[in-house]
Amino acid sequence: MSNLKIHHIGYLVKKMEQAKQTFETLGYLVEQDTVYDDIRKVEICFLVKDGYRVELVSPVSPDSVVANLIKKYKNAPYHICYETRDFETALAELTAGGFLAIDTPTPAPALGGRQVMFLSSAVAGMIELITD
Repeated sequence: MSNLKIHHIGYLVKKMEQAKQTFETLGYLVEQDTVYDDIRKVEICFLVKDGYRVELVSPVSPDSVVANLIKKYKNAPYHICYETRDFETALAELTAGGFLAIDTPTPAPALGGRQVMFLSSAVAGMIELITD
């Protein structure tokens, strides 16, 4: 599927400010300051280094979409986000390739309201699909 481009690596963190400072120590620059996503009940911050973008994701509520993941994985990378110009075609190709939809397309406040959707594969783990 050649129309997919990596947008970012999603990284779970328990403490947003401490994680942001630690990534800055590693040479990352804040690309977009922390945004609250009330749909998913998380704080999100994007940082960049050497052409790579990391999305720090921190739950702010016990019913956050990542609250159980942070209990299991602690501070760790947990998804790769792919950008596509043709969301419907990419989604059809991914599901035909064995990915299962975890949710439905919803706007992402930290990404200017662009539509995002999470999918999972028994082999590749969790991915996020975003409109270009």
